[in-house]
Amino acid sequence: MPNANEDNSSALSQVQRRAVSELLRVSPVADELAERFRAAGFSLALVGGSVRDALLGRLGNDLDFTTDARPEDVLKIVRPWADAVWEVGIAFGTVGCQKHARVGEAEQDFQIEVTTYRSEAYDRTSRKPEVSYGDSIEQDLVRRDFTVNAMAVALPEKEFIDPHGGLEDLAERVLRTPSTPEESFSDDPLRMMRAARFAAQLDFEVAPEVVAAMKAMAERIEIVSAERVRDELNKLLLSAHPRKGLALLVDTGLAAHVLPELPALRLESDEHHRHKDVYEHSLIVLEQAIALEKDGPDLTLRLAALLHDIGKPRTRRFEKDGRVSFHHHEVVGAKMTKKRMTALKYSNELVKDVSRLVELHLRFHGYGTGEWTDSAVRRYVRDAGPLLDRLHKLTRSDCTTRNKRKASALSRAYDGLEERIERLQEQEELDAIRPELDGNEIMEILGVRPGPVVGKAYKFLLELRLENGPMERDAAIAALKEWWAAQG
Repeated sequence: MPNANEDNSSALSQVQRRAVSELLRVSPVADELAERFRAAGFSLALVGGSVRDALLGRLGNDLDFTTDARPEDVLKIVRPWADAVWEVGIAFGTVGCQKHARVGEAEQDFQIEVTTYRSEAYDRTSRKPEVSYGDSIEQDLVRRDFTVNAMAVALPEKEFIDPHGGLEDLAERVLRTPSTPEESFSDDPLRMMRAARFAAQLDFEVAPEVVAAMKAMAERIEIVSAERVRDELNKLLLSAHPRKGLALLVDTGLAAHVLPELPALRLESDEHHRHKDVYEHSLIVLEQAIALEKDGPDLTLRLAALLHDIGKPRTRRFEKDGRVSFHHHEVVGAKMTKKRMTALKYSNELVKDVSRLVELHLRFHGYGTGEWTDSAVRRYVRDAGPLLDRLHKLTRSDCTTRNKRKASALSRAYDGLEERIERLQEQEELDAIRPELDGNEIMEILGVRPGPVVGKAYKFLLELRLENGPMERDAAIAALKEWWAAQG
């Protein structure tokens, strides 16, 4: 996008040139599909996010179209043409399909959605939108969330349709609504979260009147299903600028309804008084964790970074010496994380992983300057399991002190821990720590049947393995027999 010093006409010409280039790239597929609709007596237009992204020079292979054809007619048109068709969204007027095509010198797969002109609104007490079909593209565009998503390109003639000034708002990098914000958010309250998400994804500003409506209508988000809220939160967290979106959720009061643990952190100064509050600290940790990502956005890590200190408000204590303590906030925080993520309908696996990272995020601080025994290092690796790499990133990100000497010392200490882990892994295969004897062998040696005693024996051998490292099989058998004899 152009910078703020360029005049609007120059900015508009730049985005228009980008759009032409992007639309030419996808026209072999888009024009072919449009001709099929025209032959059937219907119109077709590229719409919404696809047009916005074309203007931003970032159009991918996911294409959104709108049409006056009803869903049953859309199916008749696309089935003979597409490589695959799905009807998952047909109740909302959307037919999806996939098309493989040659674009220039490259073979590409396009994911396409065609949606009938529509309008949707919420009943005051309903969690599901009521869908009704429209007869004009103007009707369809006015119901969309933001002006930058309310533009269309009629095909195959490539006529640009922008009744709400979306092109100018795109050039100015601002989010406004086609109708009044109050009407838009009343129709679908999730659009308030989408404002925060698009601010984070696109690094756009939200118009003052939109922010004001978000503040006034924040509690209306409660009629939206947890699944839809979760999906928007995920998109926000996985964006390029999640802090921007999260701050907007907190400042407008939306977070108090969907993630109340986050604004609660604003009230809590941390025990070292290094930050204005724990809320600010948590946002910095999130940003520092993102900087350590190597293979793209990591939702598990980002959620853990954001939520790692949510147990502090409940564990705050004012000590006699004037300090503020948060004893066991990691344990309390892990339970709170599990409860909140479960309420937002996250998968059991993700809930387990994020809450485990929250629970373990302070473990390193017992390492000091390297006093841990090899046994303690083994337990650290065993407890982290497959989350070890993420725990490394989270622990390093949690250092936000402005004291450069202290930060450097913490970094060196963690470097030392990682080096010790690497050495032990080379020697002992730490990722697969287990006793030298399995359950069947334990039963055979002790002459016992399956039951609790086998689990106790296994746990004894595991503790021995963690404490002493690898053992010879004969030594493990001797230790097991000695333990068994002591059981009486």
